[in-house]
Amino acid sequence: MTDELAARLADIDARIALAARASRRDRAEITRIVVTKFHPASLVEHLAALGVTDVGENRQQELSAKVDELREIPALRWHFIGQAQTNKARAVRQAASVVHSVDRARLADAFERAGLDGAGPLTPLEVLIQVNLTDDPGRGGAAPDEIERLAEHIIGGCGTLRLRGLMAVAPLDEDPAPAFARLHEYAARLRTVAPDATWISAGMTGDFAEAIAAGATHLRIGSAITGPRPQHG
Repeated sequence: MTDELAARLADIDARIALAARASRRDRAEITRIVVTKFHPASLVEHLAALGVTDVGENRQQELSAKVDELREIPALRWHFIGQAQTNKARAVRQAASVVHSVDRARLADAFERAGLDGAGPLTPLEVLIQVNLTDDPGRGGAAPDEIERLAEHIIGGCGTLRLRGLMAVAPLDEDPAPAFARLHEYAARLRTVAPDATWISAGMTGDFAEAIAAGATHLRIGSAITGPRPQHG
């Protein structure tokens, strides 16, 4: 399994490097997050042995369980990329170094309270504002016209959080390139409020080249590296 995993990882890394060159980007500016949703902690151990440091999870229970099981691998940096619920904020904060899916002030406040209550390490929790690139309010993410207001709320009222940038998922019914072009514009707007919030978390297996072209700094790649997800209940 490790040989197949190494081959898939090398293939994705080569494709990332190619896309970076095509966009005249420095590959070193781009962080590859391996999403291990539904895979066992043993897979993360194999990834760590191959040099992977950034791992992403979508669900709080799975994140917490894997972090507990793999505490002996201190180099791992855990990213929570799923929709967060306020009642899970404390558990997420205890496990994750980065949360990509802050989309409302109430959720930011929940993470702030968890930090003030001593959940997690003393270092600030790095967060990104998730923005909705569709016209469907049911999709996750803040509306584009809420970005600055939410950023100001985090900066001004959440001292245990560090705002790093924006995250988005490409719409299912649209070419990803124009969607990510909008995200690029939103990121520029964010930097007028938070100049050091330079991260753009965008791009998955099928669209990371377009995301890189639009300035993505963090890619979230799952089964192209991990292989098919195990069956789950």
